[in-house]
Amino acid sequence: MRALVTGFEAFGGDTVNASLAALQKLPTHVSGVAITTLELPTSFARAPAVLAAAITQYQPDIVLCTGEAGERNALCIERIATNLCDARIADNDGARPQAVKINTEGPAACFSTLPVNAILAALREAGLPAEISNDAGKYVCNHVFYTLMNLAAVQAHRWRAGFLHVPHAYDAAARPQAKMQLDDIVRGICVAVAAAAGAHQS
Repeated sequence: MRALVTGFEAFGGDTVNASLAALQKLPTHVSGVAITTLELPTSFARAPAVLAAAITQYQPDIVLCTGEAGERNALCIERIATNLCDARIADNDGARPQAVKINTEGPAACFSTLPVNAILAALREAGLPAEISNDAGKYVCNHVFYTLMNLAAVQAHRWRAGFLHVPHAYDAAARPQAKMQLDDIVRGICVAVAAAAGAHQS
């Protein structure tokens, strides 16, 4: 079984994105699942195409996209992506779409096909702070999540896919207020992949 796990480059003036930093520490295998990682640009225009090309190339069984939501204090398994961009700040290309549909012909929302409840239970059993979220925001994370799930529906996919938001990773100098250590974020991603793989095989 193969999993594609993605994270985003830093944005908004930051030099680190916890989702990408965690990917750089992921093992090559989790519970017998081969892990391929992919850095996505924080770009409304470019990120979906980079992701779609990687799915075509690697043919994964599981696609788990991750992104940083610095205001959150737990690992958040996203349940739903909405067909709307409404950026508070510009992306790394300088684009700041506001009140714009992602796909003018697409549904208003798309749901994750990952076992969100099973992932939540597994994360909490591992002693990690976790919750299910019904709002993936309106920035590039939601944009990628929506296009991922819409692509899955159009392709009548065999892969399960979804999105996990992670908090800022703790750094004594730069982010002393952050609630989670980077190693715990890495562990959370591994737990999520393992839970998704178990559900995929059942």
